[in-house]
Amino acid sequence: MAKIGIIAAMEVEAEELKAALTDARAVYHMGMNFIEGTLDKTPVVVVRSGIGKVNAAICATTLLQRFGVTHVINTGIAGSLDERIRIGDLVISSDAVQHDIDATKFGYRRGVIPQLGISSVFVADSAMRQAARIAAVNQVSNEHVFEGRIVSGDTFVATREQKADLVATFDAICCEMEGASIAHVCSLANVPFVIIRAISDNADEDADLDYPSFERSAAHRCAIITRFVCSHLAR
Repeated sequence: MAKIGIIAAMEVEAEELKAALTDARAVYHMGMNFIEGTLDKTPVVVVRSGIGKVNAAICATTLLQRFGVTHVINTGIAGSLDERIRIGDLVISSDAVQHDIDATKFGYRRGVIPQLGISSVFVADSAMRQAARIAAVNQVSNEHVFEGRIVSGDTFVATREQKADLVATFDAICCEMEGASIAHVCSLANVPFVIIRAISDNADEDADLDYPSFERSAAHRCAIITRFVCSHLAR
């Protein structure tokens, strides 16, 4: 049976899912509160990782090693890098890259992790992507659901210059600070994953103004889609 790890960076992204759990019990480990229980008849572990790639990687590793999850969903909010994708729209990962990896001095392309042994482009699970898209389209509309590359880095992208660079270098459609590191852990462990993001800002000079206004509604949409994916995997 599938056991799904659900990672959110912030409490606003996790609280709705935690509230829906039955038979919940908390396990505190590595500074994180892992809530294990049942979500719509599916065994899950819901956790707030904290912000940034290191927190996210620690969290994903703990889910795999301590809780034995079989699938991982990273849910939350992100900044748009594509003019077609507006605040409130939904993005499902085709793959993920860490945009702040830079070993170009040694002949590597940006985003490539030297000596990793596997591709530095971490590809999301096709079945999880499909389930997420079905749920997303049912919740909003087809023209407001996008699939593509998500890039992650330990910086809040908030200028047009940063945004243009990420698009030109990585052909990415949204950016955030955790997903690709979670994807990295899952790929090394051969565990299926998907990243589900609702757009809270446009990753430009107005990002700090847009973000507080839209984070809660964006997180709510992601929670609904995450529940659907969990139910689909439990069949």
